[in-house]
Amino acid sequence: MQMSTEGMQTTAMQANQLYTQAIEDILAKTLMNIEKFGAQFPHVSLNGKYQLNNNDDWTNGFWSGILWLCYEYSHDERYRQAAEATVDRFQKRFEQKVVLDHHDIGFLYSLSSKAQWIITGDERARELTLAAADHLVKRWRSTSDGSGYIQAWGAQDNEQEAGRIIIDCLLNLPLLYWASEQTGDPKYREIAEIQAEKTRRYLVRGDDSSYHTFFFDSKTGVPIGGATHQGYSNGSTWTRGQAWGVYGFALSYRYTGNAAFLDTSKRMARYFLEHLPEDSVAYWDFNAPVTADTYRDSSASAIVAAGLAELIPHLDAADPDRPYFEKMLAASMESLINHYATIGDDAAEGLLKHGSYYVHGGLSPDDYMIWGDYYYLEALMRLARDIPGYWYERKLK
Repeated sequence: MQMSTEGMQTTAMQANQLYTQAIEDILAKTLMNIEKFGAQFPHVSLNGKYQLNNNDDWTNGFWSGILWLCYEYSHDERYRQAAEATVDRFQKRFEQKVVLDHHDIGFLYSLSSKAQWIITGDERARELTLAAADHLVKRWRSTSDGSGYIQAWGAQDNEQEAGRIIIDCLLNLPLLYWASEQTGDPKYREIAEIQAEKTRRYLVRGDDSSYHTFFFDSKTGVPIGGATHQGYSNGSTWTRGQAWGVYGFALSYRYTGNAAFLDTSKRMARYFLEHLPEDSVAYWDFNAPVTADTYRDSSASAIVAAGLAELIPHLDAADPDRPYFEKMLAASMESLINHYATIGDDAAEGLLKHGSYYVHGGLSPDDYMIWGDYYYLEALMRLARDIPGYWYERKLK
């Protein structure tokens, strides 16, 4: 039985009300957290309290992103002042080169200084973001086969890390695409496209699942094989890695128009959604044995929710995947809001419970994750207000 047009409109109105109520709760929590966190940055939680640092981790941009989203939604100067203060700290971090010898420069600067540029037009923020893009380009490793890749971690002479790429890097590539648009220099885009294509070819398996990492011979570029760092096993599918693929390939499609990236995002999304448990929120690894004690990763589902909100508008209205993706996005968001969000808990610092960071390492396997909080808020903003975050240049609403 098909739902009437009036019924569908009512459902959409109810969903929007649910999303708006969730955002309002986040606004209140974020104001509280501004006072609690001070000049520090949240990472992951321990016993319900966010562990704070002095801007020396790969996750610190997500707190900036939350602040900018709250400001863009509310126009409350308190969020803007706090967000701009974080960008000042990112300027100092860049100048002092504090823990920047890795590929996660896009996570750090797209959601902090690039967000400030998009919202305020601050030229200093633009210059800082371009400098960050130049820093990321230094991670590019040319190989004798004429290709190359962005090395994920460690120094170039680090034998263990020299040939490693990881799927997370897809979300760092928008920084490079954006830099090409800003400067007219094609080198940034070329590097980003090569990295995205190499990720598509080697980290995405034939069944549309994914490796977390892949190794190449650092001199010749010859592929060696896939592995994991945070997943259940080398051959398993770490759900957060799959989530990075869903969102990352959709963003690469936005910038390049390469149909292979759109198709890969779709296929990875379908794999993710078809392997979810009944409540539509992922376990930490799709191949981990499921028992009553198996950890969830709400942050993976939050990333996919934001990724689907990016992906769906790129699909033709007649695309057979579109209704399924829309249905599953609504189901996932409803579950996150009703069963994982901390709505109503005024003392909670985090926005989403039951995220996992590094299960095998025993690091915050069932806690708040600042990236989960960010993508949850971004998904809400996309759905309720069509505010898409800061991965690409856009006109303000």
